Formats: sequence, C-alpha cells, structure tokens
Amino acid sequence: MTEETKATPGAEKPAKKAKPPAVEDKPLTEFINEHFIPALKTAIAKQGITEVELEFKKAKIPVVGYESFPECWQVVGDLGGRVFSLYFLQENINGQKAFSCCLRGEKPSTLESFMIDERKATLDLMVSFTLKRLNGQKWLARN
Repeated sequence: MTEETKATPGAEKPAKKAKPPAVEDKPLTEFINEHFIPALKTAIAKQGITEVELEFKKAKIPVVGYESFPECWQVVGDLGGRVFSLYFLQENINGQKAFSCCLRGEKPSTLESFMIDERKATLDLMVSFTLKRLNGQKWLARN
C-alpha cells in the first residue's frame, strides 16, 4: 500500500454520545411503577376523572376459568367503583398482555387480549391503548 491510501489521523469520526436507555428497556416492575402508572394516572385525570387508584401487583388472574394459571404482574385500576386490570402474562412489556374490567366487588367474566398487533410497546402506546379500552367501556366519556 502506498502512503496515500492510509487513513489520515484527523479523518476519524468523533464518538457519538451514548443515548440513555429507553424507559421501555427498564425491568417491568421499574417501568410500570416509575413511568406507566404516573403517566396513566395523569392521562385519566385529564379526562376529568379524579377518583383514580392504580396498583401494580403480582397475583392470580381473577377471571373465571383462569384459576389454575400462574400468578402474573398486573396493573389494577379503580375508577370510582369500576375496576380494570391490565395483565402482563410475561415479565416483559412486549410480551403477551390481557385486559379485564368489572364493577368493584364483582369478578370479571372475560379476559381480552390487549395490544396484540403491536410489535414494540412504548409508554405512549400503552397509555393510549388503555385509555381507548376504558373509553370503549364508556368509563371516560359518556355518549
């Protein structure tokens, strides 16, 4: 090789600054507690609902027919007597998720798939899908 084909020392690109990891890359419990629950609570409050309780816990799915399934992580929300649950069937926000809802004191009768067409779940998508599902129940805005 000739001297001309060698790379010049000043031609190297400066190293890019490393981006902080996305909130969605955090462990499930950290992501839900630090990001999803506060964002969902804020989004529900913007809909005019002030009586909001959100809890993240590992428990059995309370839907009839799922008693033998193992415990899974779930966000349980209580909107003034109306209860919904968002289940994480795998300990991963991109894994299978399910949804149920009922009135306080009752057991939900249906377990619905949740966000099944989304390849990558993001904080904004999860909040948006949850609001859409609650609105589908007419729990946010009455028609």
